[in-house]
Amino acid sequence: MIDFSIIASSMPNFFAGLKVTLVLLVISLATGLVLSIPLGVARVSSNPWIAKPVWLYTYVIRGTPLLVQLFIIYYGFAQIEFIRNSAAWSLFREAWFCVWLAFAINTTAYTTEIIAGALRATPSGEVEAARSIGMSTFDMYRRILLPSALRRALPQYSNEAVGMMHATAIASTVTLVDLTRVARDVYANHLVTVESFGTVAVFYFVLTFSLIGLFRLAERRWLKHLRPQELSHVNEPMVHAK
Repeated sequence: MIDFSIIASSMPNFFAGLKVTLVLLVISLATGLVLSIPLGVARVSSNPWIAKPVWLYTYVIRGTPLLVQLFIIYYGFAQIEFIRNSAAWSLFREAWFCVWLAFAINTTAYTTEIIAGALRATPSGEVEAARSIGMSTFDMYRRILLPSALRRALPQYSNEAVGMMHATAIASTVTLVDLTRVARDVYANHLVTVESFGTVAVFYFVLTFSLIGLFRLAERRWLKHLRPQELSHVNEPMVHAK
C-alpha cells in the first residue's frame, strides 16, 4: 500500500526541489538560446576559419555525456591550481555555477546545430528576393533568415528543451537539491520506492507535458502558414475582380 502520509509530509520539499529544477532549466535554456544564435550563423558560414571551430565545439560536446562534462567542470577544474588561485575560484567552487555552466555549454551545442540546420533549410527564393532589393547580409539575417529559421526550428528545439529538463536530474550528483535529490532523500529516510521516486516521476511527467503543450501553442502561432489549409477554406467561393 502507498503511504500517502509520507508523500504529504514530503510535499514542501518536493516543491522546493521543483523550484530549483525550473530555475536551472530556464537559465540554462535562455543562455543556450542566446549563445546559439550567433554560433548557428557562424556554423553555416562559408569561411572555414569561422565555421570549423564551431563545428569542432558542437562535435565534441555532443559526443560526450553531459554527466561527464559536469564532473569535469565541478571536480576537474577544482584540481587546477591556476583556477584555485584566481578570482574565478569564487564561481567554480559553487555547485550552482558549475551546473549552470555545464548545462549551458551542452544545450548551446545542440541548439547551435538545430539553428544551423534550419538556416540551411531556408528556401533559396527568400535569399534571392532579399539580395534582389539590395539588402545587406546583416539585414538579411536579421529580417528574413533568422526569424524564418527560428520558427522552423521550433519542433526540434522543443525536443531539446524537454531533454534538458530531464537532464536536470543529474544536478543532484553535485549537491544541488533538485527534484531528484529530494526523491533520494525521501527514499533514504523512509525506504519507500513508490512514495519517493513515484512522486518525482509524476512531477516530471507533468513538467514534460506542460512544456510540450507550450511549444505546441508556439508552433500553432508561428508555424500556422506551414499547416495545410482547412477544408472549409478550400471550399470557399472564389471572388472574381471586376
